[in-house]
Amino acid sequence: MKKIIICISGASGIIYAKRLLEVLKNYENIESNLIISKSAQEIIKYELKTSMEEFINLSDNYYDNNDFFTPVASGSNKFDAVLVIPCSMKTLSAIANGYSHNLIGRVCDIALKEQRKLIIMPREMPFSTIHLENMLKLSKYGALIMPPIPAYYNDPKSIEDIVDFIVGRVLDNLDIENNLFNRWKE
Repeated sequence: MKKIIICISGASGIIYAKRLLEVLKNYENIESNLIISKSAQEIIKYELKTSMEEFINLSDNYYDNNDFFTPVASGSNKFDAVLVIPCSMKTLSAIANGYSHNLIGRVCDIALKEQRKLIIMPREMPFSTIHLENMLKLSKYGALIMPPIPAYYNDPKSIEDIVDFIVGRVLDNLDIENNLFNRWKE
């Protein structure tokens, strides 16, 4: 069983997290664990026009962002990967500087210290020098920085095609087979 923690921080682009959770439901050997920041809860309602209950039901397990007594708050709890999708610049800064003031920061800190896979999907533009320095710092620590930048060689016809390309690339980097998009020269 592959155990993945999906963290959603307060940035636009929650559609990527929603689609990732929908796709992961199709894999029997993957457990999805969800943490949502307070700001992200408001963005979910605004961008997706859905209830928190509906959104949370897309995951196998849900943990409150302020609960440090959950299993995933400990380095002794085995998980395979953490994704912050989307990642606000506030959360990026907290992770890059070891500020584990909430569960999202804590699980990212664990991923770094235990050398587990950490994927950060910053959703902001343009990037300031501070943003870039924080991304560089995290990259040096072993995190994978994946801004959700679409490709157009696969001839997307809809927003869903663009979202599937991004989610497919995330799955690729988690070593999860998928056919969400047409690969280059296919």
